[in-house]
Formats: sequence, structure tokens, C-alpha cells
Amino acid sequence: MTNIFPAEVSAVEVGAQPPRPSVWAVLPVKNSVDAKQRLIPILEPDERQALFTAMLRDVLTALAGSRLLSGIVVLTRDLATGTLAREYGTEVVAEPANDGHSSAISRGAEYLLAKGRQAMLALPGDIPLLTAGEVDQLVASLTTSPGFSIAPSSDEFGSNGLLASPPDLIEFAFGDDSFRPHLARARAAGVQPSVLHLDGFALDLDQPDDLRRFAASASDTHAYAYLRDSRLLGKLGRYNASQSGNA
Repeated sequence: MTNIFPAEVSAVEVGAQPPRPSVWAVLPVKNSVDAKQRLIPILEPDERQALFTAMLRDVLTALAGSRLLSGIVVLTRDLATGTLAREYGTEVVAEPANDGHSSAISRGAEYLLAKGRQAMLALPGDIPLLTAGEVDQLVASLTTSPGFSIAPSSDEFGSNGLLASPPDLIEFAFGDDSFRPHLARARAAGVQPSVLHLDGFALDLDQPDDLRRFAASASDTHAYAYLRDSRLLGKLGRYNASQSGNA
């Protein structure tokens, strides 16, 4: 799949308004073979790996369809992931270790800064409902640098879309409770954060409950198609019934 991103602005015409900061998406991806460990109670290893790849395709599709992103950087040690990412016109950067989301995003920020790039959209690879329009909504919310915008998870604990200019505006604190710490760190950096509640950023498939919520409604996604075509929807239904019986 090919994609043409808008060129980065290198100069400002005399008398013109300062341009919107150019935004690059940074997407860290761990080894696919070890993906989605928290779904072990409900999926076999090969099922987790296939679902992970399907979700990653959904996220890459949304990013590649964006009108406002300047480009995509995928950070990974996984050869299969690198091959997949290049289908979407991304820059693939080899990761030295699988040592956590915050560390990976920090390296992504350093990479962008070394390239002279102005802003970073950090996001995970497990938000399959994401759309290109929602990516553009978040990108459009960043109008100045320094600036900071965030799209939280549905429970307002996670930071599923984090937009920062410059890319290293804050020290990152990704984890089970990162939304409010990231807001506080932006304010400490002298920036009033913008918060956007966007459905596609809200649901990350990390826990069995997340997967049940996702599978409950059909969607035009690679992830849902995988669950349907591999007959995992029935397996999820049986798992749900067993959990209800144990309640």
C-alpha cells in the first residue's frame, strides 16, 4: 500500500501566520509473537498474534489515510512488523529492546528531534476502531508549539493518543494510569493541554473485557474480520457465558 504525506514546512513566508507544527505519528510495536499477554485467558498464542497483526493493520490504515500527518514512524525489533509497516509508507526504526512504552516513545521523540521534526503523535497499535478522521481531529487541535493534546482511553486512565510539540515536551508516564499524570506534566511545562474524547482512540484491546466489548458490535476492521472469519466470535461468546456463570 502506498501513501503520500504532505511535505514538511521548511520556511515561513514574510507576513504569513506561523504554520501549524508538522506532526509525525510514532507507533512502538513489540515482538508480535509475544503480543497481548493479558489475553491469555481467552486466546491461544497464534490467535493473539493474528489479532495483534490485524489490529496493527487497522491502526496503520487510519494513520496512512490521514490528511494532516506528515508521516509515520514505527519502532520495532520484529521483522514481520517492519515488513508490514513498510506496506503503509512508514519509516521503520529498529528498537534496541522491548523495555516499555514510555522508553520507546522517548526514543521516538529523540528520533524526531534529530530529524528536525516539530511534533509527535504517540499511540499504541491496539486501537482498531481508530479512523483517519479522528487522527486528523487530534492533529488539528495542535495549532502552536509548544502545545499538547491528548485523547484518553474510555475510562480516562490511559493516554491512547498523545500529541506533543516539541516531541520531548514532557517526560512520558505511560501505564495503567497515565492520563492525569500527562496532563499535569504538560501544565508543569507551561502548556494548557487540550483533551479530545474520540471513540477510535478510546478502546484499546488489552484485557478480556476490552475484547468482549469490541466483539459485541460488528465493525469494518481487520480485527473484527479476523475474529469473525476464524470463528473466534463463538469462542468469545462461550467465554462470556462461563464468566457470567462464575459471577
